[in-house]
Amino acid sequence: MSDPAADRARYDRATAHLDAPVAIVDLEAFDANAADLTRRAGGKPIRVASKSVRCRALLERVLARDGFAGIMSFTLDESLWLARAGFEDVLLAYPSADRDGYAELAGDPKLAAAVTVMVDDPAQLDLIDAARRGGSERIRVCLELDTSLRMLGGRVRIGALRSPLREPAQLAELARAVARRPGFRLVGIMAYEGHVAGVGDSLAGRPLRSRVIRLMQSAARKELAARRAEVVRAVRAVAPELEFVNGGGTGSVQHTAAEDAVTEIAAGSGLFVPRLFDNYTSFRGRPAALFAQPVVRRPGVGIVTVLGGGYPASGAAGADRLPVPYLPQGLRYDPQEGPGEVQTPLIGSPADDLLIGDKVWFRHAKAGELCERFAELRLVEGDRVTATVPTYRGEGKTFL
Repeated sequence: MSDPAADRARYDRATAHLDAPVAIVDLEAFDANAADLTRRAGGKPIRVASKSVRCRALLERVLARDGFAGIMSFTLDESLWLARAGFEDVLLAYPSADRDGYAELAGDPKLAAAVTVMVDDPAQLDLIDAARRGGSERIRVCLELDTSLRMLGGRVRIGALRSPLREPAQLAELARAVARRPGFRLVGIMAYEGHVAGVGDSLAGRPLRSRVIRLMQSAARKELAARRAEVVRAVRAVAPELEFVNGGGTGSVQHTAAEDAVTEIAAGSGLFVPRLFDNYTSFRGRPAALFAQPVVRRPGVGIVTVLGGGYPASGAAGADRLPVPYLPQGLRYDPQEGPGEVQTPLIGSPADDLLIGDKVWFRHAKAGELCERFAELRLVEGDRVTATVPTYRGEGKTFL
């Protein structure tokens, strides 16, 4: 692990000519995180979750590495944009109701060959057909498996409310519906175990809860591995030429990769390592994506105020969705104010060493959502900014 004080000095030197707010990606940390993901994947290819990156230049960088193949996108509009830009394997991770997008997909052979859409209901196939507007290209389809852990006869559910498809027979039935329907081709299965991959199991100061989470995740991995294998067998009986079975997420890469039924792993947050990924026993990454806010006030001893910084992440509202002051270490929010839309007071002894105009470095709670706030990322190597690249926002793309 790197030394935070040394990192702060590097970042301050690298961006001394830049006014804050500014967002950076430390390429040494980014590449080290990518190498760790491939190590944990044990030879299975990693499909990069674009929502966790939201920057074409960095998607291209990681896909140029051995061990990475394909993109997992988050909207159909984004999928088509990436395919038009030359990305040849784009899996849309969520169902869409974008009729214009489906019409474009069905009418363009290049796009239809590059993009795979997600379905978990025959009604979604109906919507796609109704949107074709004469387009006759075969649409590549992936089925999503519900991964949630059900206990006490189904009365307790742990995991996200996603697909209604849970049992092998349900997926096989939809697979048959796709196979019978002209204009579609079933190519994959996806199963995202967010309650394992996206939930930390080592919470600071909460040993009992951490133990409960580890027990839950162990049970969830065992149950899902058996059910996923059954699902794959059932679907392959209908579609023997199935191209891929996708699973995982940053927090569960090595566990999911160990399943014979899984052919590829999805991951993206592990490249930036936002603060939500600090609480895992299974891996340790390096914070690679940071943003800086300038000190604009010194209200008193042990207090500074920075401009803006109130960038909450999506999900159930709570303190864990807030960015955290990272460098210099030892700063914290005023509990009566927290991070603000226009200004953010920070308290702690390091405040007394900060001057007007100095930068305070923050880490966002979730990975790619940082890029919704910044049009550019400054790429840092050593103590220099070596490139400036646009985020999705910087290219005029706000897909959600």
